[in-house]
Amino acid sequence: MLCKEVLGTLSDQKFSGLRVDYVDIEWHEAFSRLHRKVSAEGEDIGIRMGDDVLSRGLNQDDVLYADEQKVIAVNIPPCEVIRMVVRKDHPKQIAKLCYEVGNTHTTMFRGEDDFTFYTPYHASLLDKINQIHGVTAEKAEQKFDFSKALSSSINNHHH
Repeated sequence: MLCKEVLGTLSDQKFSGLRVDYVDIEWHEAFSRLHRKVSAEGEDIGIRMGDDVLSRGLNQDDVLYADEQKVIAVNIPPCEVIRMVVRKDHPKQIAKLCYEVGNTHTTMFRGEDDFTFYTPYHASLLDKINQIHGVTAEKAEQKFDFSKALSSSINNHHH
């Protein structure tokens, strides 16, 4: 099966009541045009998106295929992350945190509040962040929500 466009999201009324088969797209693959995957139900899937995916990305619950019985939707699985929390009495350290993460060209995401952030896990980056006064960091597992990305591009480059 070849999927060439996003047909909507699972929350769209037109997909209600249909069986959902998920295809896993890792967070760092979501902005690529071409994929060859196998769905959770074992269906071989080719994905060939247009250039708009380079800026939009594939997001959790995007529908790539639909028929009368089922849809195939994107699942962005959880991955290892660094959860970073800036103490509320040290708000200026947010700039230092953003600088250190940005210096590694690593994507950064907003968290649950204005003082919590996430980035993909790298042991050396975790060590570096834990050296910033007023910031605590720990390894965790999280699904990335691209609508909360602070970076202009999504990539996995680091020094």
